This record gives sequence, structure tokens and C-alpha cells, in this order.
Amino acid sequence: MTRALVFVGAFNPPTAAHISLAECALRETGREKVVFVPSQSRYIEQDQGKDFAFTEEERLSMLRKVAGARPWMSVCDWELRQSRQPRTYETLCHLREEGVRGALLVGSDKLKEMGEGWLHVPEIAREFGIVALARGRDVCEQMIREDALLSQLAEHIHVVQTPEDWKNISSTGIRQRLKEMRTLLGETREMLPAELDPREWL
Repeated sequence: MTRALVFVGAFNPPTAAHISLAECALRETGREKVVFVPSQSRYIEQDQGKDFAFTEEERLSMLRKVAGARPWMSVCDWELRQSRQPRTYETLCHLREEGVRGALLVGSDKLKEMGEGWLHVPEIAREFGIVALARGRDVCEQMIREDALLSQLAEHIHVVQTPEDWKNISSTGIRQRLKEMRTLLGETREMLPAELDPREWL
């Protein structure tokens, strides 16, 4: 049985922070690898209400490209192949059946959500364990103490202190910058003769 951290999420797109923080958590917990599990695009757009989602193929390709140079990182497309978006507990159970004993790796933003409406949180914590990464100015220990559900599961939650440099990098910020870049590129192309493409100058 491989001892791993299971990192579920949109990865829309994956950021340098996702990768560095996952590696930081891996070192601190002594696990063998981190399994990245991207969510279905329709779940990201419809349920999470994101304004834009890269396609499943694009996000999967991005993650696999990053994992190619990192032996400690693997990518699982099981959620993408299901008829509906699986619950996280289902994903952890599936990976266990495949020989991966995985603790759930979450950012502090998701840790907040777990206390507010996730399903199967006690089962996730007690059967697999939760590893929490602080984001922004969040203090995970305080969140756990002040939440009725999480405080009961505190012994199953491992908090990893993260480097300050990575706390405020987000996929949302990257998508906003990409949108701005595309707008500027489109405006620039309109100023040029059709034969000239400003992308060749970048």
C-alpha cells in the first residue's frame, strides 16, 4: 500500500504554489508521493460558479507535463471518467482499492468549507486523515478550534505551515491575468495590418 497525499481540486490551471506546497507537505508528512486529482469541468463551472474552466483534457495535460519531471507527483483521471462529479470520500476509497492509502491534502480555504457542508468529513478524517495548508492569512489551528465539526476531528488533521511566498498565489489570479493578456493581444492585433501577428514578438 502506497502512503500518499491526495490533492483534489480544479487545478484551473495548476500553479507553482500548488506544486511547491504539495512538495512541502510531502516532506513534512513523510509520505511517498502526492496524487493530483482534477475535478470535472462542468462541476467547476456549474457547482463552483467559476467564470472559466480549461477543458478536462487541457488541465490533465498540464498536470501530466508538470508531473513528468517530478517522480514524487502522479496524476489520477478517475474523477474525470465518471458520469458525475464524485464526492471526495468516494475518490479516496477508489484510490485505496487501487493500493493508495491517501490522506486528503487541502488548502485552508477548503478546510473552511469542510466545516460548512462537505459530505463524509468524519469518515475522511478518521479513515484517511486530513493535511491542511494555510493560505493567505488563514490560521488553520484557529479554524479547527472554532468549528464545531472540525474541533471534534482535530486529532486527525495535520496542519502544515507553508512558506509565506506561496500563500497568495491562486488559479483565479492567473485566469484574470490571462484574460487581460488576451484582451490586450486582441486590441493590439486590431492596430496592425492583417499580415502581422504580435504573438511572434513575444
